[in-house]
Amino acid sequence: MAIETEIKFRVDDLGGFAAQLREAGFRLETPRQFESNVLYDTPERKMRARTEILRIRNYAGRWTVTHKRIPDSGVGEDRHKHRIETETAVADGQVLAEVFLALGLVAAFRYEKWRTEWTDGRGHCVVDETPIGNFAELEGAAEWIDQTAAKLGVTPAAYMTLSYGRLFEQWCSEHGLQAQDMTFEAVGAA
Repeated sequence: MAIETEIKFRVDDLGGFAAQLREAGFRLETPRQFESNVLYDTPERKMRARTEILRIRNYAGRWTVTHKRIPDSGVGEDRHKHRIETETAVADGQVLAEVFLALGLVAAFRYEKWRTEWTDGRGHCVVDETPIGNFAELEGAAEWIDQTAAKLGVTPAAYMTLSYGRLFEQWCSEHGLQAQDMTFEAVGAA
């Protein structure tokens, strides 16, 4: 079981941020690609209540299924987001979705983004263009995250540890919108 450690932060200038990444020693790993995600849960949202997700993702034509949860023993600090992540490639996410539905799960939340991936060989930075704004995620060892964030001019006060689902809820509340899913169509129509 891998423990994923990450932070998110807002990015206002995508071109300027790409230049900052290059200056900080990052290289482009995956050019901008569309990503579609569906979170599954019980109708009563039992997984959400346990702070777990079960996700089917289609990214650049590749399907994965992921389960994330909080580590059992905790991690001792809360400045970074820590999750146990179990993920595997699947041949056809649409078939897997049919299996989930047959087992009584429901599609609880959909979200989309355009993602670009960068690496410096020690950690990863992904840049997500979402319907509610642009975000970057630094994923790696906590010390690397803090050092890299500082190089990029990101202070700990700018760190976000919320999921896109929670950020979307906040955004809808702030904007007085009733959209159910964080898709470009749903947010554009709201």
